[in-house]
Amino acid sequence: MTRRHFFARIGGLSGLAAGSRWAFSPTDARAAGGSFEITRPEAEWRALLSPEQFHVLRQHGTERPWTSPLNKEYRRGTYVCAGCELPLFSSEAKFDSGTGWPSFWAPIEGAIGISVDTSFFMKRTEVHCRRCGGHLGHLFDDGPKPTGLRYCINGVSLKFLPA
Repeated sequence: MTRRHFFARIGGLSGLAAGSRWAFSPTDARAAGGSFEITRPEAEWRALLSPEQFHVLRQHGTERPWTSPLNKEYRRGTYVCAGCELPLFSSEAKFDSGTGWPSFWAPIEGAIGISVDTSFFMKRTEVHCRRCGGHLGHLFDDGPKPTGLRYCINGVSLKFLPA
């Protein structure tokens, strides 16, 4: 087996894993074990959200990097949940991580919840809206001071409200 074939097979297996994660992921955050203040049937979420927002917020998807206009949003303001409009992050905590997704070093106090995500053969910390359970992104420990944390957030899971 050549090196090229080896990596092609690994890529194919990764694609299968990604597809099965998408196909079998819960469409309601409550199915993942949470209890949230705002709950809606799947049909209501689909009517409220765009298809991409639904995929990310309700099915734990990920948007393609560098596609969110919020990467280049530099005005003062607040980033709120696209599902329930709970204020999540202040523009004062936003920084350019160079990863292709909006990144923050801290959320607004009490705005988010976290859980363990073991998809794709990794163990990561998932970040979700504490009020509606919408999947926002992941938390990493390679951020700037003062927290050293990087909340790597899907732009489609947010709305920006200028100050």
